[in-house]
Amino acid sequence: MLRVAGARLLDDRDRAVVRAALEADPVAACMVAARVEIAGLDPWRLGGEIWAVGSRLDGLCFSGANLVPLRGHRSALRSFADRARRHGRSCSSLVGRAELVLPLWDELAPVWAPAREVRPDQPLMVLAGAPAVRPDPAVRPVRPGELDRYLPAAIAMFTEEVGIDPRGSDGGAGYRARVGELVSAGRAFARFEDGEVVFKAEIGALSSQVGQIQGVWVHPERRGHGLGTAGTAAVAERLAALGRLASLYVNGYNHVARVVYERIGFTQVGRFATVLF
Repeated sequence: MLRVAGARLLDDRDRAVVRAALEADPVAACMVAARVEIAGLDPWRLGGEIWAVGSRLDGLCFSGANLVPLRGHRSALRSFADRARRHGRSCSSLVGRAELVLPLWDELAPVWAPAREVRPDQPLMVLAGAPAVRPDPAVRPVRPGELDRYLPAAIAMFTEEVGIDPRGSDGGAGYRARVGELVSAGRAFARFEDGEVVFKAEIGALSSQVGQIQGVWVHPERRGHGLGTAGTAAVAERLAALGRLASLYVNGYNHVARVVYERIGFTQVGRFATVLF
């Protein structure tokens, strides 16, 4: 273990204790747990680092494409901020439980500000068991040969939700590859009509306990007809069949989406926050 600025870098010798910590908060930690279960704690395989404070992991944080604080009091968050400042910002967002993300951002903002957007209130929701509405039987996994038909809907969703075009400066090659990985893994779902996607959603992270639904989108011309409700229920049903809890988080101001998820049977179990760069 390497001690830096009050935090230490964990490695595979710490894998068992880290997994136990993540399993203690399976819904909020799903994004990180899914990676650790497959890759362990080796930074190259994990695609990031796991930082800790305290001999009993009183503080825990993932640093990669996203900076994800997982547990810790204010002193631990200060230690993580110190390390993050020393490394410089390479993440595209801070995301996780609001009670951790917002104090961590307070520490980092003097150096990392301005953020492109701060979303302080994102209800974290869970569905235990079967959905309360009839799932759409036409929603199915996207086949690898359908990637070109699926990709425009994924781009439209990302642009609408995040506010930037995900294709960036490489012509979309990187984003296409990321979406293609989800399709290949059977974790991208859609309803096609006349060859066009009218509903889409993905299981963005899949741990041994939880699947996190992301990227829910309905074609603008088909909104208001229940496709989002029945389609999301279909993805949640798939997760239940896999023996996982279905989870998601939604912007607090998106009242329409919150009503949809509550109708399906999702209940709020916490609050996320996201800082976008």
